[in-house]
Amino acid sequence: MLHCLVSASGTVPKAMSKPATGNFDRGPVIPTTPLVTFLEHVQETALATFGQKDFDPKLYVDLSLKSNLSTTVTAFHKLPRNATGSVSIPDFKEFMHEYFDGAGNDLVYAEPPDFVPEPDGFLPKVKNPQVRAWALEVHALWKNLSRRVSCSVSERPEFHTLLPLPGPVVIPGSRFREVYYWDSYWVIRGLLASKMYKTAKAIVTNLIYLIDTYGYVLNGARAYYTNRSQPPLLSAMVYDIYNRTGDLDLVKKALPALLKEHQFWNSGIHKVNVQDNRGRNHTLSRYYAMWNKPRPESSTTDKVHASKLLNASEKEQFYRELASVAESGWDFSTRWMRNTSDFTTLAITSILPVDLNIFILKMELDIVSMAQIVGDNKTVESFLKSAQARKEAIDSVFWNEENGQWLDYWISNGTGSQECQRWKASNQNNNAFASNFVPIWIDLFNSDTCIVEKVRKSFQSSGLLGAAGIATSLTRSEEQWDFPNGWAPLQHMIVEGLGKSGSQEAKSMAQDIAMRWINTNYVAYKETGAMHEKYNVEKCGDIGGGGEYIPQTGFGWSNGVVLAFLEEFGWPADLKIGCNGVLL
Repeated sequence: MLHCLVSASGTVPKAMSKPATGNFDRGPVIPTTPLVTFLEHVQETALATFGQKDFDPKLYVDLSLKSNLSTTVTAFHKLPRNATGSVSIPDFKEFMHEYFDGAGNDLVYAEPPDFVPEPDGFLPKVKNPQVRAWALEVHALWKNLSRRVSCSVSERPEFHTLLPLPGPVVIPGSRFREVYYWDSYWVIRGLLASKMYKTAKAIVTNLIYLIDTYGYVLNGARAYYTNRSQPPLLSAMVYDIYNRTGDLDLVKKALPALLKEHQFWNSGIHKVNVQDNRGRNHTLSRYYAMWNKPRPESSTTDKVHASKLLNASEKEQFYRELASVAESGWDFSTRWMRNTSDFTTLAITSILPVDLNIFILKMELDIVSMAQIVGDNKTVESFLKSAQARKEAIDSVFWNEENGQWLDYWISNGTGSQECQRWKASNQNNNAFASNFVPIWIDLFNSDTCIVEKVRKSFQSSGLLGAAGIATSLTRSEEQWDFPNGWAPLQHMIVEGLGKSGSQEAKSMAQDIAMRWINTNYVAYKETGAMHEKYNVEKCGDIGGGGEYIPQTGFGWSNGVVLAFLEEFGWPADLKIGCNGVLL
C-alpha cells in the first residue's frame, strides 16, 4: 500500500522548533562491530585525557589493532584513571603505542597505473602557460591521493574499521583516509580530464563491490559507515566513463548493481508518497540513515549536542537525524533545521530534498541508456516509466513558478504515518540554497530553454553568487554547508547545467562562475600550497571554515572540478589568472 506523508497543518513546518509531541524513532538500525564500539570508548578517554583543543574524534575510530580485541580491552580497563575518567598523558600514549597501529596505516600508497606527468591531449583549451603549469600540479595530486587497502585488512578484518576493497582508491585527503561515495563522482570527472581511465574504472569497481556486499554504496569504506549511503551518483560515474572509453564490460557489470541501488532508494524508509493538489500520487525519496546512536566518528561531539535533549527517545531521534544528514553529504546546514538557530532541531527525515530526487532521476535515465546499450528492452521500458513518473513528481512537488526554483518539501513527522493529505504550498522551504538549482544539471531540464531562462534569472537575483563562486545558502550559521562556504560539487552541477543549455545568457553565466571558481582555487593554492575542501565565496582566494572539524586539504573533488572546468572552458593565453581577474 502507498502511504501519503504530507504535513497535516497549513503552518510552515520549518518554523517549528521541536519535533511533534509523541514523535519517536521507529526506523531500522544496522548493528555496529565490537571494535567500533570499543574505539568509541577509546575516543572518549582520549578527549578526557588530551582535552578539546585540536581533538579529532575520527582519528580514534580509524585506528587498527596490533593484538586481538579482548587483550586490548583488558589492557584498556587496567589503565589508571582519575575522577574525570582521564588517564595520564604518558600512560595513555604508551597504551596507544603498544596496542594500536596509526590511523591510515592500513591504507598503503598505490602507484596509479595510468598516471603520466603530462598526458597526451591534456586540457587542450588551456593556452596560458601559468595556468597550464598549475593544472599539471593539480593533476599530479592524483598520485598523492592514490591508495589501496592493505592485505592485512582482508587477512584480519576484525582488527580494522577499514573495509576491504578489490581495487585501488582515490581518497579525498587529510582526515578522510578512505574512499567516499559522492566525492568519487567529481574525483572521476577530474581523472577523466587527466586521461586516467583505469584509475577511474577501479573506483567504480570498488563501489559496485560495496553494492554487491551491502546492497547499497556506503557513505565511505569503514565499518562505522555501513548504516548509511550518500548521494547516489554511481550511475553518473559509469555513464561518464563509458562516454569517454566505450567500455561495454563496465556497463554490463554496473547495470545489475545499479538496479539494486535504485531499489534501495525507492523502498522502505527512503520512499515517501505525496498527493499533489490535483489528487495525483507521487513517489519521491528522502535521506534516512539506519542508525539512532551517536555517529562513531563524531561520538563525543554528538553526545554533547544531545545532552540538551531531555529523554532517551528524543536523543535517539536526534542521532537518527545526525546520521541522515551525514547521508546527504551536507553535514551540516540550516537547510535541515526546523529552527535555524537550534542544532537539535535537525529534521532531514521530514524533508524531501530536491537534489536527492534529481540524482535518482539521473540514475533512472542513466539506467535507460545503459540498458539500451546492452539490449535489455524490458529494463528500458520499466525505467522510462520510472523517470517519467519522477519528473512529474519533481514538477508537482518541488517546482515553484513564482521563485523560479525547485524547493525542498517538508513532510509530516514520524515514519509510521498512514495519513494521506494534499500537497500544500506552505510546506515548501522558500529559503535559497544552491541545491534549489541542481535540477538544471540534468538534460531533461537544461534542454528546456524556457525553464533555463526562468532559473537563470532566479539564480542571478538569489544572492547566492559571490565574488568567488556560489554560496551554499544565505544563512551565516557557522555550519560548513552554509554561507559563505562554496563547495566544488555545487559549482560544477550548476555550471555544467547552465553551460549545456541553449541559452547564450546561461552559457555566459556558466563561464563567469567557472572563472571565479578557478581563480579562487588558484590563488588559495599559490598562498597555501594546497587544494582545499571548501572555499569562502565572499573573497577570492579565501578558504572555507566552520563545521565540526578543521578545514581539510587534498582535495579530491576540488581537484576534479578545477580540471573539469579547465577542460570545458580552457583559459586564453592573454587572460591573467588571479583575484583581479574576477568579474564582479
